[in-house]
Amino acid sequence: MNSEISRRKLLQNSGVMAATALGWGIQHAQGGEDKAESPQPLKGNINQSVVHWCFKKYWDIEKTAQVAKQLGIKSVELTPPENWDTLKKYGLTCAIASSHGFKVGFNNPENWDQCIEILRKRIDECADGGVKNVITFTGMRDGISDETGTKNCVAGFKKIIGYAEKKKVNLCLEMLNSRDDSHPMKGHPGYQGDHTEYCIDIIKQVGSNRMKLLFDIYHVQIMDGDVIRRIRQHKDYIGHVHTAGNPGRGELDQKQEINYPPIMQALQEIGYQGFVGQEFIPTRDPYEGLKQAVVLCDV
Repeated sequence: MNSEISRRKLLQNSGVMAATALGWGIQHAQGGEDKAESPQPLKGNINQSVVHWCFKKYWDIEKTAQVAKQLGIKSVELTPPENWDTLKKYGLTCAIASSHGFKVGFNNPENWDQCIEILRKRIDECADGGVKNVITFTGMRDGISDETGTKNCVAGFKKIIGYAEKKKVNLCLEMLNSRDDSHPMKGHPGYQGDHTEYCIDIIKQVGSNRMKLLFDIYHVQIMDGDVIRRIRQHKDYIGHVHTAGNPGRGELDQKQEINYPPIMQALQEIGYQGFVGQEFIPTRDPYEGLKQAVVLCDV
């Protein structure tokens, strides 16, 4: 008798759970931002951000801000200044602003005027909008030797870094992988700043506390590896961090090789106070993938 009652209750409870899950799944598939079960509060030791371009296919800026707020993410980044008021409406910031793009950079003096004009405008917007970082790049090799590229980058950045210092905005030089040629945003064949130490050398020669490294874990893993050691070695120069699964720049799941929790712990250990931007390209449900990444990095 008791066994039959227990069995009946178990079946009833299973039915309720299945119905709840089904209802949540339908609502999620329809794009509703209100979920039947809210995510657990984050520890908050890692300041997390979501990179807007990765999710633009699925969500506009309003929806992205809503998802970020729900998941405990504090920033939506690499989105233009006209979207920053929307972020503020949800109590969010833009952790790093976009600028001149990776194909045209400071390794070629012919590009300096263009890059400096864009950076100066963006630095002003960041100073007015409370955004602390602006992204920047070396540019493509295009026949320029690494030695000349370094020399040109240092000279070019010195023409704008004083203005960044005055406005209290960081320039974050991103290292990108040149190995993956499968997709325009999974790798950047021909990009000059394709090794961590190459970019660090430029930053050191510029010689400003406002010149930093954008340490993209995905790109570093592909080109250099030894991620945790490099985080510790270059701790004084890391201004921003990006994530993605490798290979493929997909979700931070079991199909890729990077072990993210110890990396996040290493960032904590060095006293990193900046943001970690989730910059993977979704291959499945974008909300579920983002939630998984946020929880994984919440150490």
